[in-house]
Amino acid sequence: MDQVLGQVLRNAVWERLDMLTDLANRADAQSLVSVARSELPRLTEAWRAMLKMHEPDERGDCPTCSTRWHRCKAPCSVWQVAHEHLVAGGLAPQQQSATDSRLQGRRKSPVTTHPAPPTAAETTGRHALVNPRRAVTA
Repeated sequence: MDQVLGQVLRNAVWERLDMLTDLANRADAQSLVSVARSELPRLTEAWRAMLKMHEPDERGDCPTCSTRWHRCKAPCSVWQVAHEHLVAGGLAPQQQSATDSRLQGRRKSPVTTHPAPPTAAETTGRHALVNPRRAVTA
């Protein structure tokens, strides 16, 4: 049952992100301002909450990513992704995101770029960053 609930929650989040991406790509200026005012504070709070869980402890380890047998030194993959998308995103070459891939797949248009291979965090599910192509279905 937990797997089913987890998949329902993940699907709801992916759908919300898809909807926001679609709005950003297609909405008129007035709608964009309205969406930005309501959604940007929610998104920044979500990032803050997630990053707070991944703050390094006194040893410099990420308490969320570390296990009893394997310590994960900071910055963990969550901090690396945050930096890549929130800080360096304008400087780094753009790769097609998973959201873009899914949206293109729905529109039946060919994908011309190849998404990056899944990271360790995506394949282990440590951060619930489930690759939708590998998701468990109910």
